Amino acid sequence: MNQPPYARDLGLMLCHTCGQTCPQDVHYCPRCEAVVHARKPNSLSRTWAFLVASLILYIPANVLPVMYTQIFGSGSENTILSGVLEFWQHGSWDIALLIFIASVVVPCIKFFVLGMLLITCQRRSHWAMRERAKLYRFIEVIGYWSMLDVLVVALVAALVQFHALSSIEPRMGILFFGLVVVLTMFAAMSFDPRLIWDVEVEDV
Repeated sequence: MNQPPYARDLGLMLCHTCGQTCPQDVHYCPRCEAVVHARKPNSLSRTWAFLVASLILYIPANVLPVMYTQIFGSGSENTILSGVLEFWQHGSWDIALLIFIASVVVPCIKFFVLGMLLITCQRRSHWAMRERAKLYRFIEVIGYWSMLDVLVVALVAALVQFHALSSIEPRMGILFFGLVVVLTMFAAMSFDPRLIWDVEVEDV
């Protein structure tokens, strides 16, 4: 089966900034003057660093209180999960679901997918390369909405004001959670998805 030539075989590489196709013997993009590389420098090590740092910060983000809620005259400081339970018990299942998805499900998906991509690339795995590439694009799509995680407390605060005798205030845990969001975004940006396919090129 005939396959089209790879960019490496044609002496070409892509600018990460503007998408311009550049010869391999140039160091700067002729269109935007950004530094060009055949692959992102130290992609795996940088992605691991950001991912591990975000995992470490995710611990205080879940242990420390992220908000103070006062509902019907009863006030308490809550972590992410205890806040979800409290809103659920008071009948605000929509707010509880919003916090759970934005603050628990989305970060855990990022951790799992990025970790899996890093391990399989380091092991030069041929396993499900197309599906892994699709997973990375999925993480990129989630990344566009990552700031929703940081703003979730502010959004919930606005929603809670519609309830009589209710209020909400942010606490220290939200700072750590914001750092987790930023670091996972950097991890996704540092990973070079072309590393998934490099093992296939080496076999040619």
